[in-house]
Amino acid sequence: MFFPQLEQGRLLRRYKRFLADIELANGEQLTIHCPNTGSMLNCMREGGQVWFSRSNDPKRKLPGTWEISETPQGRLACINTGRANALVEEALRSGVIHELAGFTVLKREVAYGEERSRVDFRLEFADGPAYVEVKSVTLGYPETAVAAFPDAVTQRGAKHLRELAALARQGIRAVQLYCVNLTGIEAVRPAEEIDLAYANALRAAVADGVEVLAYGVRLDDEHIVIDRPLPVLLTP
Repeated sequence: MFFPQLEQGRLLRRYKRFLADIELANGEQLTIHCPNTGSMLNCMREGGQVWFSRSNDPKRKLPGTWEISETPQGRLACINTGRANALVEEALRSGVIHELAGFTVLKREVAYGEERSRVDFRLEFADGPAYVEVKSVTLGYPETAVAAFPDAVTQRGAKHLRELAALARQGIRAVQLYCVNLTGIEAVRPAEEIDLAYANALRAAVADGVEVLAYGVRLDDEHIVIDRPLPVLLTP
């Protein structure tokens, strides 16, 4: 996936969840949209470099959208969570995610489950469907190449795991897929230190038969692409 032409700036602050003030090289200051509802823990720093796309839509209140952040550890993070599903779809259709290769139909945002959820993808195979839930991972830590999810307490994420586990208990294929949008990462784990309930729900879902996959990306200021599987470390 190629980004639209990105511009570079320096982060001044992120606030009210959806706003970020940045400074360009010429000293101009802009307020841009932050398309990430999470805490963005450890994936931004004041004074760090950011890359953003600019919109020409006169109806937009803000001129740009934050796409990439320089982390305190010197990594790059794609913080636009809206890109994760498009990335995964691209990888599914190109066969990069080999565990899910061979489907005949791909459907997006399919309603399912007793808790009225929507799964990101439903894939049709000759022997039945697979339900795939995608989570974007951007939380990294110093001195380790292991990323973690979530970066804030997520009751919605735990609900999705319960829904997947219910499918698995019925013999329907259910998959939790972590799209690790962070460079320099070699594995991913549940962030027990942030949300123990989510970590426990993940392990319970695996015990019920949910498949857990993680894939890393190659990322620069021109493009991002899923390019390799990563191990998921379930134990603390």
